[in-house]
Amino acid sequence: MNLPLSNHAYGEHDLVMPPDDPTSHDDADIPLETRLRMYRMLQEMRQFEKRAYDMFMQQLVKGTTHLSLGMEAVAAGFGAAMRSDDYTFATYRGHAHTLARGVPMEGVLAELLGRANGLLGGKGGSMHLTSVEHGVMGSYAIIGAHLTIANGAAWSAQYRRSGQVAVCFFGDGTTNIGAFHEALNYAAVFRLPVVFVCENNQYMEYTAIGDITAVRRPAADRAAAYGLEPIVVDGNDADAVHLVAADALEHARSGAGPVLVEALTYRHGGHSRADPGKYKPPGELEAWLAYDPITVYRGRLERLGVAGADIDAIDAEVASAVDEATEAAKNGPLPDPQAAFTDVWADGGHTWRS
Repeated sequence: MNLPLSNHAYGEHDLVMPPDDPTSHDDADIPLETRLRMYRMLQEMRQFEKRAYDMFMQQLVKGTTHLSLGMEAVAAGFGAAMRSDDYTFATYRGHAHTLARGVPMEGVLAELLGRANGLLGGKGGSMHLTSVEHGVMGSYAIIGAHLTIANGAAWSAQYRRSGQVAVCFFGDGTTNIGAFHEALNYAAVFRLPVVFVCENNQYMEYTAIGDITAVRRPAADRAAAYGLEPIVVDGNDADAVHLVAADALEHARSGAGPVLVEALTYRHGGHSRADPGKYKPPGELEAWLAYDPITVYRGRLERLGVAGADIDAIDAEVASAVDEATEAAKNGPLPDPQAAFTDVWADGGHTWRS
């Protein structure tokens, strides 16, 4: 019997390589308008997070940040497939998923800077992005906690017969947390309209997921235990994700029950800005950089006949929007100290302003 560490020492895991063929979904039945929208989303996520990183290095961002550079295709593919009133639940690595729902960049960036014009008035920061108006029901710092909360939103939609679907994104490390198994079992028993999306970026914080997981595919190989199909998708190809997302959302929306998707992707950096990611084996990062979601998608658009100048124009428009959002965020006021007493609950007989 081969266990995860049978053939190598801890930390000396095998290389995890990306797919070989970036053209596999060139002929997918996806309108060009949708493809151009997803490319713009990919650029917004990438350029936004690069700017956030730059501002963090300038000590302008308050607290830490967890970037999803290299993982953007998952958020774009699902974001373009979701209905405007569907729900998004994300982890602390939630910038891309927040932007994918149409939340303005200024509000997100200002929140990172702790400014009053931030999404949460500067109170939440990078790890707690929320915009109920856009269906973004929170970014959660406690690993696995939001899967059970997503079930609650899905149950509400089921009860109200609203047709809404809760889409819950989480990392590969979450699959070894008890809440993952509890949430899947509960959703399956009650046939809740929820789609669970494991963003398998190969690492749970500083440890390769393969080193401490008994199955090769941490999410998909456990689906059968809850009566679900094992679904694996190329998480660096926005078209592949979009097609799977459309089917998963239709399945959940129809009343057929939950769906579990494992999207294979790769984070370019470390766990957070405090992590240089030196534990990655030689050659692994370079291989995935060559299969970057934006490189893959730009190449597809060009093969489909979109002029390079038109693609460059999208890049430039996004760059301008990021610059405008940056200035608006930096020029935003600091929160009023009295804001510390708002948005709190009454407890223990004390009266708090809200």
